[in-house]
Amino acid sequence: MPTARTPSSSESAALDTRVLESLVGYNTRRAWSVISSVFAERMAVYGLKQVDFSVLSLLAHNPGATSRQLCATLDILPPNLVSLVAAMDSRGLIERRPHPTDGRAVGLHLTAAGRKLVREAEQTVTQLELDASAKLTVRERETLIKLLQKVYL
Repeated sequence: MPTARTPSSSESAALDTRVLESLVGYNTRRAWSVISSVFAERMAVYGLKQVDFSVLSLLAHNPGATSRQLCATLDILPPNLVSLVAAMDSRGLIERRPHPTDGRAVGLHLTAAGRKLVREAEQTVTQLELDASAKLTVRERETLIKLLQKVYL
């Protein structure tokens, strides 16, 4: 019968993470990991992943956006967006309409069900972000967002 093994002192001792903790990428990834797990847990009720939420939120605030615009804004590949749009269409969350000025393009719009889902999901995401960043003051949170945007904008 196997016995429980007690970790050696070298296994349970804290590791020196000073170099890692000085890296933007490491800290961003650690923060993302915390927020991402809370996001997944709270958004499961809506059946949304982060990219799904992002697409729906963009369409809520930019009715008629094209696939090309969504890909550029979210930095995703067109083939990946095609399957996302198809899944959202099959769920009755979005609909395709001819673009008003570009006869070759199709505008994407939320359906009534999509608008309702996005309203609820945005409220949930806003609260989960506040919960996940509760150790920050409002000003620190605003500063963090601005600093992160400086990295990718």
